[in-house]
Amino acid sequence: MASTLPRDGAALSPSCFLLVGLDPLDQVRISPILQRLEAGGALLPDSRINRLEVIGILHSYGEVLDAYSRNLIFIADHQFLELFPAFKYFNGEITLGKWLRYLWHDRINYEFAEYCMKAMLWHGGGGLDSYLDTPEFVQRAKAAIQAKIQFNPFLQGLGILFPEFALEQVRMLAMYSGLGQFWRVMSDIFLALAKRYESEPHLTIPDVVAHVQQGLVEAANKPITYAPCIWGQRHEVIPESVGLTFLPDTAIPYVEAVFFRSFPFMGTLSYNAQAGQIPEDQADFAYGALYADPLPVGSAGIPPTLLMQDMLRHLPPYLEEHYRRSLRGEDDIRVKICLSFQKSMFCVTTAALRALAPYPLETQDPEQQLANREFLTPWLQRLARSQLLSVQEG
Repeated sequence: MASTLPRDGAALSPSCFLLVGLDPLDQVRISPILQRLEAGGALLPDSRINRLEVIGILHSYGEVLDAYSRNLIFIADHQFLELFPAFKYFNGEITLGKWLRYLWHDRINYEFAEYCMKAMLWHGGGGLDSYLDTPEFVQRAKAAIQAKIQFNPFLQGLGILFPEFALEQVRMLAMYSGLGQFWRVMSDIFLALAKRYESEPHLTIPDVVAHVQQGLVEAANKPITYAPCIWGQRHEVIPESVGLTFLPDTAIPYVEAVFFRSFPFMGTLSYNAQAGQIPEDQADFAYGALYADPLPVGSAGIPPTLLMQDMLRHLPPYLEEHYRRSLRGEDDIRVKICLSFQKSMFCVTTAALRALAPYPLETQDPEQQLANREFLTPWLQRLARSQLLSVQEG
């Protein structure tokens, strides 16, 4: 990238912004996306179809995230150190009808929420992950553990044999709660967008991005806390005084762990080190939502299939009708949902980039524009190998 500004102070042109490491073809294809971002647009082009799909799928996703967040927070708060939580997906409401629907699989697939939680726990990043290794966390977690096991000889014996077992479980439960609190905010943002669309049917993709960005900024400093209920009393494992907040400590790590890295899907790649099918460095993982091939969706063992099935249950009528009128109708509806979901996540990613950029991306000040491009460079380098370029014709 150019290291000096134009002498006449004119705005930089995309031709002087070359992404190191990209082949010339990708640079040519990325340049219009950069131009669109700097003109107030998004990673995803604005079109009638894209608007319908993005707003419709975010409506469905908001409903699903509402269920996911409630369940994750319930597990963290009320299933503390339960070794066999057989009813953890019931949110404390155990009835015969609910049990029968559960057996018939007429339910939300909460397993996908746990899949995302494990991705965040493993990849780490952010203040929440850092706090889980501090002496303060260990002290508070051990106090909560002692309160839980005081009447349970089995757990007491297990703690003697495996002193780190319970502590690691509390770390995981804290991540349950952190992800649940993050998704609570995102669900509210997406459902508010769906409500807004009812009265503003001409919303554009930049309008969607601006809506999400405003929600992220407003919730940026929302405290992230964790106080599980043990024998009727709350025990502060992550008090507000720790200073963990929504944007830097849950939102950004979520984007990194779930949007970008995630895990290779079982059965599609070998985890055998000798096979060499998986990168040795987890920082090189590129199996997240922005990279996933939509075609395997619907196959057994592919975690996003669970999410697509959940969103299928909550599609707004206008999006269902749009899918029904397409070439294959409902035969490949989960693949269609996956494509729409990826489009929507590129809009959410745009909102995050705009919220984190040093200056407004539309700036015409050469120094600010250069700073923005230095910020965008590593992101666009990574996104060039995602599904971003394949959705440009939507």
